[in-house]
Amino acid sequence: MGTAQNIRTALIGAGPRGTSVLERLLANWAQAGAGHGGAQALHIDVIDPYPAGPGHVWQPGQSRLYLMNTQSFYPTVVPEDPELAEPLAGHTFDRWRELQQRHPHPSLAAQERHELSGLGPADFPSRALYGRYLRRTVEELLTCLPAGVTVDFHEMAATSVRRAGAGQDGDVRFDVGLADGAVLTVGSVVLALGHLDARLNPEQRELQAAAEELGLLYFPPAAPADVDWSRIPAVKPVLVRGMGLNFFDMMGQLTEGRGGTFLAADTAAEGGAGLRYLPSGREPLIIAASRRGTPYRAKAALAGYYPAAVSLRYCTEAALARFAEAGIRPAFDHDLWPLLHRDALWAYYSTLARSQPGAILTDPAEFLRALEAALRPHAHTTAKWEGAVDSVIDVHVRPAHRLDLLGLAAPLAGRSFGSRAELDAAVVDYLLDDARRSALGEDDPVKMTIGALHHGRAVLKTAVADGGITDESWVAGLRGWFESFVEGLASGPPALRAEQLAALVRAGVVRFVGPDPKFGVDRKAGTFTAASPWVGGGPDAGAEGGAVVGDPVAAAAMIEALAPANRVSVNESPLLEQLLAEGLVRPRLMMTAEGTPVQTSGLDVAPHPYRPLGANGSVTEGLYVLGLQLSAAQWGTAIAAEARQKNGPAYRSGQRTLRDADEIARGILGFQPHQKMSMPSVRAHEK
Repeated sequence: MGTAQNIRTALIGAGPRGTSVLERLLANWAQAGAGHGGAQALHIDVIDPYPAGPGHVWQPGQSRLYLMNTQSFYPTVVPEDPELAEPLAGHTFDRWRELQQRHPHPSLAAQERHELSGLGPADFPSRALYGRYLRRTVEELLTCLPAGVTVDFHEMAATSVRRAGAGQDGDVRFDVGLADGAVLTVGSVVLALGHLDARLNPEQRELQAAAEELGLLYFPPAAPADVDWSRIPAVKPVLVRGMGLNFFDMMGQLTEGRGGTFLAADTAAEGGAGLRYLPSGREPLIIAASRRGTPYRAKAALAGYYPAAVSLRYCTEAALARFAEAGIRPAFDHDLWPLLHRDALWAYYSTLARSQPGAILTDPAEFLRALEAALRPHAHTTAKWEGAVDSVIDVHVRPAHRLDLLGLAAPLAGRSFGSRAELDAAVVDYLLDDARRSALGEDDPVKMTIGALHHGRAVLKTAVADGGITDESWVAGLRGWFESFVEGLASGPPALRAEQLAALVRAGVVRFVGPDPKFGVDRKAGTFTAASPWVGGGPDAGAEGGAVVGDPVAAAAMIEALAPANRVSVNESPLLEQLLAEGLVRPRLMMTAEGTPVQTSGLDVAPHPYRPLGANGSVTEGLYVLGLQLSAAQWGTAIAAEARQKNGPAYRSGQRTLRDADEIARGILGFQPHQKMSMPSVRAHEK
C-alpha cells in the first residue's frame, strides 16, 4: 500500500473497535505526514447502520437504567501508550467525565448533565453516557483531520466484501457492497463487526416455534436495548433464563422502568437489610432461573479496578512468559491454573488472617509462614501440593472459615429445598451476604480471592493469546470450565444490584426456579414451564400451587436473558455469511485431547496485524479483523480497553485492543509496526 498515491480503506463497524481504528489511522497519518511512503491522500469509509462512536450497543438514547459493568476510571477508546502515535483528540472516559463536569459541552442533554453531576471515578456510568463519550470522541477527531485525509460515513449495513481487480499499482482491491446497492472499491477492509445476531440453538427454536403455535410470548437472546419490554404483561408471571448481566438489565426495566421505587429499608423491621422495594403494580412476576440458581456475584467496593491488597505471587506475567522462553506451550489445567489457584488461596487466607484473626487456631503469622511453604511451586504433582496445603489448613484454620474455591461460583450446590419459599429465602441470604462482603472491600477474604482471580485473568489474556496454550486445554480448560467459573465471580454487577434483587424478592416481585433448571412447554395448559430437581413442592410452590417434588412453575411469557451466541459459525450477519461462503474467511478449528477437531467461536487469523485465513488456509491480505471475532485467538475480547490506573498494575492485556487497532492502521498505511509482536517457537507440553 505504501507506494500508492492514494489510500482508501473501509471500516465496517463504527462502535468502539472501529472508532479505535479510525483514531489510530488519523494519529499515525498525522505523525508521519502526507507523502510518507508515497501516499498523498487517505480516504476512510466508515460503514455502520448506527452512529459512529457508540455503534449498536452504546447508543446514547437508550435507557439510563442500563449500567456499564466497569467504573468510570476504567474504559478508554484512545491509547495512553507512549510507544504509539499520540492521539490527535479524545481522552479516557474518566478524563472526559471530569472535563464535562467543569465545562459541559452545549450538546449534552439535561439527563446527561444530571448523571455527570453526581458521577464519581468509582461509580458505574450508564451505557448511554459512555455512548455519548464515544460519539463526542468521533466528533473531536473530525475537527482535527490531518491534511490529506477525508472521511465519509455510510449509515447502513455492509452486505458483502469481494475481491476486485488489482489496481494500477498491482495492489489488492475489494468491492464493498452496501445495503442501498452502492459499491465502494477500496484497498483494504477492517472487520470490526462487534456483537452480531445469531441463529437460535435447537432448544430455543423449539420454544420459539411453540410460542408461535400457542400464542405465547418468547423473547430470544438479544441486546437489552433492542427488546420491547412493554410487551411483557403486568402482574402475570414471566420465566427468565439467565442471571448474568443481561438479567439485571431486564430486572431494571421491569421494575424501576415501570415506576417502582427502591427505598432505604426500615432496619428494625427488616433485619438490617439495605433496601426495600415499593412496587408500582405494573411489574410482572419474574421467575428467574440459571444453571447455578443464583446470579453473578457482585463487584467489591474498591478504589481501583484491581484490589490493591492483592498482588500476584505465582501467576505473574514473568512466570508465564518463562514457558514461551523455554519453547514450551503450556496446558491450562496442568501448568497455568495451579499457579493462579495458589494465588487465590493465598489471597483468601492472608486476608482472613489479617481481617479475622479469630478464625485462625494458631498464631496468624505462623500460619502464613506454613501456608507459604506449602504453596511454593516445586516439582511435586498437583495432588501433592494441594494435600500439603490442606494439611496446613486443617491444623491452623477453624472449619467454618475454610475456603471452598470452586463452591464460590455454585453457592447452592449440594442443597435441596422443600419449597420455593425456602429457596427464595436462601437466595436472599446469599445476595445480602454477597453485598455485605462487597461493602467490606479489601477486608473480605472471599472478595480478595475473587480479586486474585481478576488479576490472574488479566495475566492469562496475554499468556494464552495467539496459540499460547495447547488447543486441547483452550477447549477443555480455559473455555471449557474456567471461563464460566471466573465470569460468575469476577464479572458481576455493582453491589447495588444484589441489594435491589433481594428487595424485589422480599416484595414478591421476583422468585426463583432453582439450580439445574429444565425448560419445556405444557401444550395442554398453553404455557412455558421450568423446574429444578433440587426444589420440592408445598402450598407455597409458586404459580402451580400445591406442587409435588419436580412440578414446574409456568408462565405464558419467557425471556432469554442472554446475549446472542458469539460464534461466527452461527451468526446471522449477511456480510459474515458471505465471507464464509466464498472462502475469504473461515472459523478456527482446534483439536481436542481425543484428537477430534472442533469448531471454535472465532475466525482463524494470522497475527500481527490480525488478518483472516481463507478456506484454503492462505492469508486474505488487505482484510483485517478486530474485536469479538478474534475470540479464537484472544480470550476476553468483549471488554473495553483499560485506561492506565493511577494506583494499580498496568497489565499488558489492558490496552491490547488499542495496540491491535494501531497495528491494523499501520498495516493499512504501509508503515512498520511500532513493536513487532511474535510468539517464540513452542512445543506442546509433554505430560
